[in-house]
Amino acid sequence: MQIDFLVEEPSMEVFLAALLQRRQSGLQYAIHVFQGKRDLLRKLPSRLTAYSRWLGSAQRIVVIVDCDQDDCHVLKARLEDMALGAGLATRSHPRADGSFSVVDRIAVEELEAWYLGDPEALRAAFPRLPENLCSGARFRNPDAILGGTWEALERLLRQHGYYQGGLAKMDLARRVAPHIDWTRNRSRSFQSFRQALDELLREPEA
Repeated sequence: MQIDFLVEEPSMEVFLAALLQRRQSGLQYAIHVFQGKRDLLRKLPSRLTAYSRWLGSAQRIVVIVDCDQDDCHVLKARLEDMALGAGLATRSHPRADGSFSVVDRIAVEELEAWYLGDPEALRAAFPRLPENLCSGARFRNPDAILGGTWEALERLLRQHGYYQGGLAKMDLARRVAPHIDWTRNRSRSFQSFRQALDELLREPEA
């Protein structure tokens, strides 16, 4: 299985690379980084059309974008329409035999929710954080944090002496990603991503 990940920013690339190296030794993958969400969405139709001309039966495309302030259902439908318009079946809209080439996944509302979904990983990266880090109701569902998960995580880290000059997303990804546990993350959007990838890795060789 060869998987091409299309992501909107370098911090997601760092996160995925660290996660995948521990998730499945020998997995063949490539991570293609765009210059932000707008750039990814603008270029995605032509990129998918290009894939449709040569994509093999043992190759898959996984598109990951942040939800930000968008309606996640509308954004997901937009991604699906782009793939179907390029002639590529998706996990949500497979071919008659159940096969597909594209998986669309959304980080709700952004990558930082996936960090907050694993408090143990955050404490491993930042030992001054308290043991009861995310036991309160506010952090119990990281995908539902109001006011932005990036902002919430920045405030939390600054309160305990980290990133006093502002949150550095690349450094954050490098420090937290190696500690992320594949199975304990409480972010529902991370769980959805994990489930889709697990299914891909269980597929028999073509």
